Amino acid sequence: MEELEGRVAVITGAASGIGLAMAHRFASERMKLVLADIERPALHKATEELAALGVDVAAFPTDTSVEADVNALAELAYERFGDVHLLCNNAGVGSRGLPVAELPLRDFEWVIGVNLFGVIHGLRAFLPSMRANDIGHIVNTASISGLYYLPRMGPYNASKAAVVALSETVKFELDAEGSHVGVSVLCPAWVRTNISTSDRNRPERFSYTLDTDQMAQLAAYKAKRRTQLATIARDPSDIADQVCDAVKANRFYVLTHPEMVPNLEARFARIVAGENPV
Repeated sequence: MEELEGRVAVITGAASGIGLAMAHRFASERMKLVLADIERPALHKATEELAALGVDVAAFPTDTSVEADVNALAELAYERFGDVHLLCNNAGVGSRGLPVAELPLRDFEWVIGVNLFGVIHGLRAFLPSMRANDIGHIVNTASISGLYYLPRMGPYNASKAAVVALSETVKFELDAEGSHVGVSVLCPAWVRTNISTSDRNRPERFSYTLDTDQMAQLAAYKAKRRTQLATIARDPSDIADQVCDAVKANRFYVLTHPEMVPNLEARFARIVAGENPV
């Protein structure tokens, strides 16, 4: 979708991080915006800032793990702007950094509910109209963790791997029917976002209590992540620029950190050779 001016973009997880950066990047292309986020004060602030810049923008508080919320978002978008041309299924949360054996089911339910079912709900709400109009582009935010995996990230790894698989499947299906709707899957590594504090938005239905040992494990894990973020993380605006380029070029994989490519090459070489993961 080379021409973006005047078209409509829907972005979930739009109140901070990569989502907010994408909102500003697509606003610079003179797109109209529909912003969605579960964090109401941040969503309100982001919407006001963009409106002050002259952007035609609407906002809708949305819990992407809830199908009714995403359907209501779609209804708002079509009522306000008449059509949607770009869908960024971007909302995401992180798991708590504990071993899989120690994680309550609620952690899996929350992370998979937002990261994977948020994408599923977005596709179900917006893709039929895009297919009917035979125009548009979908960006699903996965992660480098959707392509290779680190310990203590079980729910997150599982959700992001599924997003990559689902995105490829949708692309194959659209290609098979000759559709002009494009698909990209965003696979960033470290980015300066608030995902490490995503518990601040955990709904009550997914809450649970950690014991003393788990609290200590979690504190150590978060401290390590903060160090990594401080040294190698990219700015969200850099990621947003790469997403915009991918949409215009109809490029499927958006691998934002070239330094991670050798890890991918080594992983797939081990798979082909029948070797164990490392």
